[in-house]
Amino acid sequence: MGGRTADHINCLGRFCGQRDIRALTADELKRGYGIERADVMVLFGGSILCGGDILAEGMKNNVAGRYIIVGGEGHTTQTLREKVHEAYPGIETAGRPEAEVFAAYLQCRHGLSADFLECRSTNCGNNITHLLELLAKEHIDCRSIILSQDASMQRRMEAGLRKYREEWTIINYATYTAVVEEDSAGALRYAEEIEGMWEMERYVHLLMGEIPRLTDDENGYGPKGKDYIAHVDIPPEVKEAFEELKRVYGDSIREANPLYRSVR
Repeated sequence: MGGRTADHINCLGRFCGQRDIRALTADELKRGYGIERADVMVLFGGSILCGGDILAEGMKNNVAGRYIIVGGEGHTTQTLREKVHEAYPGIETAGRPEAEVFAAYLQCRHGLSADFLECRSTNCGNNITHLLELLAKEHIDCRSIILSQDASMQRRMEAGLRKYREEWTIINYATYTAVVEEDSAGALRYAEEIEGMWEMERYVHLLMGEIPRLTDDENGYGPKGKDYIAHVDIPPEVKEAFEELKRVYGDSIREANPLYRSVR
C-alpha cells in the first residue's frame, strides 16, 4: 500500500482522536484549564476495551467529581461483548448494554465502580442527550466535563455535546492514540499493541466514515445538514488525506445503521 497510506490514516486518526491534555492528571488539568478536577468524566460505550482502563486511570488520579459510563447497544456493541468475554470469561456479556459490560470490566480488572450507568443510548447523538438527561435527573451540577470515546469518534462526540452545552468546559481525552506504520513486507500494522484494538480495515473505515459526518454541508451532521452536532472545521490536510484514502479503499465508508437511529 505504501508508506503514504499509513501517513494518511494517521492524519485522520490524529484529527478524530482528539486529546486536549497530555495525561489524565490534576497537573494537566491545572495547566490547561485552571482546574484540578472536572465536575464529571464520561466513558462512552462505543470505545474499544482499553476505554475501561482510561476511565480507571482517571478515577485513580481523581480527575473528576463523578464518573459515568454511557452506552446501550449500537454498531460496536457486539465486538465489545466478544472482546471482554474473551479476555475475562467470567464476565457474562451476552445481551448486556455497553455500560454494563464496561462496568463489569472496570470492577473485574480494577476493582472500581462508576457512579452512574446510562444504558439506553444507541448512537453518538443520543449518547449525549441521554447523558444530559441523567445529569439533570441526578441533579449533578456540571460546568466542566472530560469526554472519553473511541478515538475514531471522539471529535464527533465533542461536537455533539457542544451543540447543547457550548458554555461548558469540554475536555477531550480519546481512549487511545493509534499509530499505523508499514512493516517490511509493505503491510499496515499498529506501531504499538492496544487492548481490544480494531482490525486495521475496520479502524480505517471507522475513520473514513467520520469525515463525511463531520463535514458541515447538506450531507453531514452539522448545522447545514442533519444538525446533530455543532460546526466542525476540517483542516485541508485532513480532507486531502481522506480523498487519498478513498483512492485506496474506495467508497466503502460506514453508513449509519438505521437499527440504531434516534427517534425524534
